[in-house]
Amino acid sequence: MRFTSLKQLSDLCEQEGATIGRMMVVEQARETGQSEERIVAQMASYYEVMKEAVRKGLHDDTRSRSGLTGGDAKRVRESALSGVRPPSLGGEASAALAYALAVSEVNASMGRVIATPTAGSCGIIPGVFVSSQERFVWDDETLVQGLFAAGAIGYVIANNSFVSGAEGGCQAEVGSAIGMAAGALTEMRGGTPEQAMHAVGLALKNSLGLICDPVGGLVEIPCIVRNGFGAVTALAAADMALAGVRSAIPSDEVIGVMLEVGSAMPEKHRETAKGGLAQTPTGRKIMKELYGKEGKS
Repeated sequence: MRFTSLKQLSDLCEQEGATIGRMMVVEQARETGQSEERIVAQMASYYEVMKEAVRKGLHDDTRSRSGLTGGDAKRVRESALSGVRPPSLGGEASAALAYALAVSEVNASMGRVIATPTAGSCGIIPGVFVSSQERFVWDDETLVQGLFAAGAIGYVIANNSFVSGAEGGCQAEVGSAIGMAAGALTEMRGGTPEQAMHAVGLALKNSLGLICDPVGGLVEIPCIVRNGFGAVTALAAADMALAGVRSAIPSDEVIGVMLEVGSAMPEKHRETAKGGLAQTPTGRKIMKELYGKEGKS
């Protein structure tokens, strides 16, 4: 890739008069030797999987094998559509929340998802993308280009910090997905590459320090609800960036801080289930019910 930072990516887009998504297609074709058509077709197939995961999570049984999670996406969506109590978020953000939960529940129930950038954070981008497509009546091509934009952002984060909870905590997993979704949505809504980068910085700053503490060692509690909250955060970051709000700390520096914080994070807070929510009295009880023994810190 001809870019290793978000600043370089933004500058490259400006120099060549291209969107982030378009630039990523060109760079990937150049690096892999594959045709742009084949690369775009592959990404389009990924988006189909995302849409199907949203549908499945809203309409099928998503009870996980552990029995700990499932059905919350349906509850949130049905409540929003019932008219009994209008969602505090409003219909559009509520849809993003429900769709993100839906995909995460499909993942927990051993369904098919796309890791964006990981399975543990797989609901955020589909939640934001599918709900936005419905709201703004975008064609699939727009969303596919958005996925390339998200991929470019994720590429920079992965190569300068972390994207896995085991390495850098949930800030790296869910946080990265929020930044990817926020930047891509900013671009799809007509924002400049520079505005998209500010959206990434704004999103990542709000996720710094988030630990990875899966109850029972499973990607269910609190992972699924964090995906739901993450989708809403991505919408907020995109709106701020499009309104002209800037990240006072450059996004690349925020990524550097995520690396610093993740490296300093205790092992028990990095996907080991030895700390955080996993070691609360209820967390230990769940561990004992699942495995016949309590987890120890």
